[in-house]
Order: sequence, then C-alpha cells, then structure tokens
Amino acid sequence: MNDFESSFSQTRELALRSLTQSNGLIFPRYSGESILNILPTVARFFDMDGFQHTPIDKDLLSPIDKKPKNIILILMDALAYHRLEAWLARSEALGWHTLKENGLLLPLTSICPSTTSAAITSYWTDSEAAVHGIMGYEMWLKDYGITANMIEHKPIAYRSGSGGLSLAGFDPDTFLPVDSIAGKFMDQGVEIHAFQHFAIINSGLSQMFMGQAERHAIGTPADMWIAIRELLESNTSTRNYIWAYWGQLDGTSHLYGPDSERAEAEFFSFSKAFDDHFLGKLNPAVKEDTLVILTADHGQIATDPGDNRYDLNNHPRFTEMLHMKPTGENRLAYLHVKPGMIKSVKEYIQNAWPGGFAVFDTGTALEEGLFGTGSPHPDIHNRLGDLVAAAKRDHYWWWGAKPNPLIGRHGGLSSQEMLVPFLAGYL
Repeated sequence: MNDFESSFSQTRELALRSLTQSNGLIFPRYSGESILNILPTVARFFDMDGFQHTPIDKDLLSPIDKKPKNIILILMDALAYHRLEAWLARSEALGWHTLKENGLLLPLTSICPSTTSAAITSYWTDSEAAVHGIMGYEMWLKDYGITANMIEHKPIAYRSGSGGLSLAGFDPDTFLPVDSIAGKFMDQGVEIHAFQHFAIINSGLSQMFMGQAERHAIGTPADMWIAIRELLESNTSTRNYIWAYWGQLDGTSHLYGPDSERAEAEFFSFSKAFDDHFLGKLNPAVKEDTLVILTADHGQIATDPGDNRYDLNNHPRFTEMLHMKPTGENRLAYLHVKPGMIKSVKEYIQNAWPGGFAVFDTGTALEEGLFGTGSPHPDIHNRLGDLVAAAKRDHYWWWGAKPNPLIGRHGGLSSQEMLVPFLAGYL
C-alpha cells in the first residue's frame, strides 16, 4: 500500500469510528460501509461475481492479504460495536483478539430498519429492505388483511403458537421478490452451510431466504462450534461459506438490558465455546485457510419499560387519528394516518414527546434512500403507511395489548442500534 492509499484508508477508518461518538440519528451507509456490503465482500474474497452491492473498500481490508478457502460469518444477534469493544477490553484472553491481531475491527452501520427480520433477509438476498420488502417485526400485509409478526409468521395479535400465516395463503417460499444468495455460491463452486438453533433452522423466516443452503440444527454454542469444526476438517476438498447464527444475546438483552450482567455473561459464554471447542482444537492446516468474520444484524439501546408516557394506550386521541395501530418497530414506527390528519399527528407527537421522535413523510424517506436505493417493493407504501417515526435517545412507543416487558430495544437509528462490528481475520 502506498502513502496515498494508506492515508485514504486511515481517513475512511477514522470517519467510520467517529460515528461511535454520535448522539444523533445515524443513517445506513449502503455504499460500502454497512452490513449490506458484507456478503459482496465475502463474494470478492472467493472471486465470485453476480452480487449487486459494493463490497467494503479494499483499503479498509488491507490487513487481510490472502484468499481464504473457508469463510465463517458469525452473526451474533444484537452485538453492538461499542459493547464488543468494551467486552474485548475486559479480557485479553478472548480468542477474538487473535482475529483482530491478524485482521481488523471496524464499525459498520446496520440497515434500516435495524431489526433481525429485515437485516438477515438482506444478508441472504443481497438486497435492501426497500427491495426485499421485509420492513420490520410488525408489518401490515394488505393482500392478506393481516398485521403480521415477520419473525414467527403469524398475526401479531396471536399469543399462542398455532394459527400461522399459511392459513391466509402465505407461502414463505414465494413471498420474497428476490432470490437467495445460496444458488450463487453453489453455482460458483462454494458450498454454503447454515448453522442455527434447532428451534429456528426450519422456521418460515429461514425458509424464505436460505434456499439451497445446507442447514445444520444446533442446540448450544459448544454444539455449534464442534459441528463447524468437524465440517471443516472433513470437507477439505471444497471451498466453504458457513453462516453461524446465535440469537441468545438478543433475547437476554431485550429482557434484562443490553448492558446487564446477563448480557455480558452470554457474550463471554459464547466466546468461551468458540475458544475451547473451535479455535483451540481446529486442525492447524485448516486454520491457515479459514477467514472468520464476527458481526451482527443490529445493536440495542436500553429503555425504561415502566415509563407510561410511551404506552399508546394512554394516548387515545393520537391513535384515533390512525387507521390502525402503528407497525414496524417500537423505535421506528410506521403510521397509517386518516385523511387530513397528517399535520395533527405531527403536532401531537411534538407536544406529547417533545424532541423524542424524528418524523419523516414516507415518500421522502424512500426518495432519500433511508430503506435503500434499489427499486422499491411494489407494496412498499402499504407496508410503510404515511409517516415514519424514528425515536431519539431512549424514546419508544408501546402499542401491544399486553404488558411491556422489554428493556433492550432496536429498530431505530441511534448509534447503539445502528453500529455493529466487522471483526475479520485469520485464525
């Protein structure tokens, strides 16, 4: 790398790191500095073509100076960039330091909305939310007359496990207008494997986008890392792309808070399994050819579930101006507003929660590329409604007809939700 390239790389890196000090809204950097750009980067490492989006800039990746035979993408749900930095600083013994020493650690932005159903669909389809159409945890599906839970694929009001969207004619195999990336890997000689908990490996959400990937059900972090090690050591004749997803940090952070003792313990427990059952035991010859990426779909921010100001059941005048309850996320809500009420809704938000929400007209948000720059899904306006309300600081709305249990939340545009790690290096 010459002096100019080195200076350019450092400038880009400093610009990315400066985002971590932001107290305002952070918009996705789809042009090369977001999670949308990770899969095109994986494809470039494998010398594959056919991906739509820009890979992460080569200069930022200069510490990774050879082509891998295997790539493991570890997606730890809700792992925020600043929390990973803090947790790494608390233990020099963690194996993640090996990746950092042999590679790099950078912040990337999530997509909008910064939530699992949308972000993981982007990982598996090389497309933004505006294009694939999964716009959040709760989504109005006009064709089915249902506000749907897009993780469990059932009406959002249902509390039991029965009664999925399939009863309304929903087919996860054909719902998305975009293709899984699995076929591209296989067509270009790369085996693609997905490791997820047995409770979700064959879920409707996984079925929507995993395509031809070979699925492996696991139960614990130790189970996952032993299984991945065995796969690599027995499958040395081919190139392998491995998706390793672990979701417990997200669930723990929701209920106890992302800065809680339990959340930190979950990270260290997962890390110990990685160190003990994978890093410490993997065949050295396989290690040399294996690039590991630790990243996330989004982070989380701590909120106060006991603050009744945010319970929309206490704001009937506000909800009466809407056709239906908000959809989307508690921190990025979509409002379907009754005719002639746009101005009144905006005024109510400003008066009831002063400075608490940035409100965008949906058309403007789409034109400005908040949800991506590709050709929008044909049903995008029905799914987003008329206004998008992005929470500032620790604000949120709760509109469910049930108790509000959540401390940790995501979906919005704060640095804690939007900035995730890209830790990549050889073992």
